[in-house]
Amino acid sequence: MHDLAITGGTVVDGTGAPRFAANVYVSGGRISALSAERLDAREVIDASGLIVAPGFLDVHTHYDAQALWDPTLSPSSFHGVTTVFGGFCGFSIAPLTPETAPYLMPMLARVEGMPLESLEAGVPWDWESFGQYLGKLEGKLAINAGFLCGHSALRRKVMGTRAVGDLASQAEIDAMKDLLREAIGQGALGFSTSLSETHFDGNSDPVPSRHASMDEIMQLYGVLPEFEGTIAEIAPPSLNFTPETYEILTNVSLAARRPVNWNLMSLSQLTPDEYARVEMQLGASDHAAVRGARVVGLTLPQTPRTRVNMVTGTLLNTMPNWGALFKLPHKERKAALLDPEWQARLKEGAASMTGIMASVGNFGAMKVASVHCDENKPYEGRLVGEIAAEQGRDAFDTFVAIALADDLRTVFMPGYKPDRDEAFPERAKLWLDERTVVGGSDAGAHLDMIDTFAITTELIGSGARQHGAVSLEEAVHQVTLKPAMFMGLRERGRIAQGWHADLVLFDPHVIGAGETYMREDLPGGGARLYADAQGIVHVIVGGTEIIRAGEWTGATPGTILKPGEATRTVPIPADMADAANV
Repeated sequence: MHDLAITGGTVVDGTGAPRFAANVYVSGGRISALSAERLDAREVIDASGLIVAPGFLDVHTHYDAQALWDPTLSPSSFHGVTTVFGGFCGFSIAPLTPETAPYLMPMLARVEGMPLESLEAGVPWDWESFGQYLGKLEGKLAINAGFLCGHSALRRKVMGTRAVGDLASQAEIDAMKDLLREAIGQGALGFSTSLSETHFDGNSDPVPSRHASMDEIMQLYGVLPEFEGTIAEIAPPSLNFTPETYEILTNVSLAARRPVNWNLMSLSQLTPDEYARVEMQLGASDHAAVRGARVVGLTLPQTPRTRVNMVTGTLLNTMPNWGALFKLPHKERKAALLDPEWQARLKEGAASMTGIMASVGNFGAMKVASVHCDENKPYEGRLVGEIAAEQGRDAFDTFVAIALADDLRTVFMPGYKPDRDEAFPERAKLWLDERTVVGGSDAGAHLDMIDTFAITTELIGSGARQHGAVSLEEAVHQVTLKPAMFMGLRERGRIAQGWHADLVLFDPHVIGAGETYMREDLPGGGARLYADAQGIVHVIVGGTEIIRAGEWTGATPGTILKPGEATRTVPIPADMADAANV
């Protein structure tokens, strides 16, 4: 007798093959049979009218902190996600010391948009090793999760305050390598770092990993080949790729003897500049392939709606002269915004922005996304440029006035343009490209800034159901077996006998993501952007139902993914790596 029978549904198995009618049976947490016949089972779920698919994967999240207060890792699980990966861009929260925790909290608050009050109230910060951190999650998560060890945490633990501003000695690099080995031995899935010009800590200084030499970085990636099933990720210096970026990404892959993934590639407005940028980014994969390396970019199914504010300053602080503004305490920052000399410097810095970051300094094109004071309510949903024209003022002055009236809490959306129907077929070309993987949701981070957390229901709901850019079968493949194979997951991402019973049952006529709204449900009273899932009826992890009709069942069958056990090595040609002498 089987533990569970899912009857009457239509199976989309994750391979991209045509759907078929079958009953799915589960025993011992794995798929025990697919059959047209009705077999005996202790529990039955009627899937009539529903698609039965493998559980969805999200290959780039920042749930490292949220996992300690939210077993469901919402909203991902409610959108059909059964497996997530975290610890990217060098921002893990282990290993740890009592001295590093007060540094990491404001760093995460700044660079990853996690409310400081939530990090203080919801995270105990009482572990030291990576294994102790993972031990706090064992048996307590509804879905499967694996975490990479981040460079900034390693660097801060080894170098203390010198992690920002100084190069590491060889002895310090060796200590970081030993810590990384220890972390992987205890369950860390790999290593990540960031060189991104947008990543600043709580003091508005570049995060620790940005102070590392390339030699330090390559030595750390060189630890990964010592372990089966490890993963490499990096945030490149800029999304405006250069020949130097090509070399960095290629050398990381060669040093790690692994594919390396980077974040993030998007195609939204279909302008010549945007097409040129994407082609340049894809070129990094071609450059790497010639040298026997593999570089893969994560890409989105929707237009990312970025939000900024004058409290955290994320993205705004990347403009020349603006970083100093966000080093000022709140009261002094407001005073500076009224000072003519400060205003002149800030305007100059904004005007100098070019390329993909130009929208950050284009105040007229900013949409007022949400406000706090009654005075600003009439501006909500409008462009700053429109408001400025009505008032006969400069767009920058209008932006500042709105922010000041709200005690700097106004949320703006830079470069806002509505999504375009014709963008979906163009994006689909990226989804189908072997140089990309659908991902980069950043779920668990940028809680007041980016609404890309629902990539799975956006891809299937918007991309396949509404716009027909790909078939339903292909859309499911893009968020199941394709990323599972890239990340080296063992026996996940496909409905097949003997594979893990991570499943999602959804209505193909309804599936999608609802409207984005602010939800005040974080520890310490913090709020976050959120969107409810539509059409996700059942979510099953390891044969146990965790979501039923949009509600958590209370079950926590999720597995902590560990290298070698849950993952296999996805290699690059070893002979080419040897030839590169890295």
